[in-house]
This record gives sequence, structure tokens and C-alpha cells, in this order.
Amino acid sequence: MGEHAQKRIVRKLDLELFLAKIAPQPSPDARLEQYTISEAVAATMLYIAAYTNNDLIGKSVLDLGCGTGRLVLGACWLGAKEVVAVDVDRRAVGTAVETSKQVGLAGQVQWVIGDIEAVAGKFDVVLENPPFGVQTRGADRAFLIKALQVGKSVYSLHNHPETDTRLIRQLKSSGGFLQVQPSPFLERFVAKHGGKVKAVYATSMTIPKMFDFHTKLRHDFVVDIYVIESLNG
Repeated sequence: MGEHAQKRIVRKLDLELFLAKIAPQPSPDARLEQYTISEAVAATMLYIAAYTNNDLIGKSVLDLGCGTGRLVLGACWLGAKEVVAVDVDRRAVGTAVETSKQVGLAGQVQWVIGDIEAVAGKFDVVLENPPFGVQTRGADRAFLIKALQVGKSVYSLHNHPETDTRLIRQLKSSGGFLQVQPSPFLERFVAKHGGKVKAVYATSMTIPKMFDFHTKLRHDFVVDIYVIESLNG
């Protein structure tokens, strides 16, 4: 656990520099939409959780679909405790374990190779960067349902519902993120499964060319960080 983070607020830049040390997916699968969350977006999500909502330091944290561990290791570094991370990709988890040793967090995370449906129990916080459903429609819904079952507070990343070049320009001039309205569909879906959307923050994310069907060397787009309260008890 990052005990230094409990004594002082970590600068967002320092958090991004820490997250940049965490390797991306070693062998991403397009079908699973395994896009490593950028350090900037991960830092924004963790910063909101830790310092806007007091939802990380000293809390039990679950990362659903952890990949190589960028979110969960960042949470650990900021001071989370009782941290569990789950992913079906054995190689990604193996990379995360090795990275945890390199950044001084060996033994701080319980790594689980398996489907998210195997997760049980209760956690203070769930972090997730689920598949957006571009390749498989609705792929993010199973993650949201599980998160609402096992977490009190949920921080979930989703594709912004439309391409908005004006919003991208605003994000670049605003320092990184802006509060926006939730997608009506996602808001209804969350309510149906026992949750309440408390806030949504739009931020920009860039991914490099990773697969043959990508036509650009890099792709800039808007993603939304959903802050959700579970009402499932």
C-alpha cells in the first residue's frame, strides 16, 4: 500500500509518470477490445476517486478486467488496501505481476486469472475499463452488472455516445476533463441494475494503431468516466 499517499496529496503529473511505467497489453485481442487505458485517463479516474470522492485511500478495491494493472497498481500506489484484480488474459496478468515487482508493489495485489463472473463478496470501490462494445455489442454491460453487485462505488470507463470535435477542443483547453450529462441509455441501465449515476466526466484518450483494421497511426476520441453509487446494499 502507498503509505506516502496517505500523508500528502500526490500531484496528478507524478501519478501519470508512475502509470507510464506500467506496460501495455503484451498481445492485445481485438475481439476482447483490449485497449490499454492511457496513463492520462487512468490518472484522471484515480484522481477523481481519491481526491474528489475520498474513495481510494484505505479502501478495499476491485479492478474488473485489469489487463496489465494500470488502474489497480495506481490505486495501490495512492494508498488503497485489500486490492483484488481480475482478468481472463493470463499473459496480461503475468505482465502485471512482473510490473508490480518493478514498481515496488509486489504482494500488494491479489491477482486472479478468470472470468469476472467468478467474483463474489463486497468491495468499497470497483474500477473498470470494460470493452466498449464496438466489436461485441453490449460487452460492457456484464461488467457494469457485476460491479453493481459487488461494489459500493463504481468508476467505469465508457465510449462517449457521439463524435464531438467541439468537446475534444474544449477538453484540450480545460486541463483534461469536463463534467457532462450521462448517456440516457446507460443511466437507465444502471438504475435497472440497482445503481445511481452520480457524475460523468468526459476526457480525451489516444490509442496507437494496434490492429490491421485501424486506418490511422493514432486515434483521438472522447471517453466518459462514470461515477456510480450502488444501491444494492
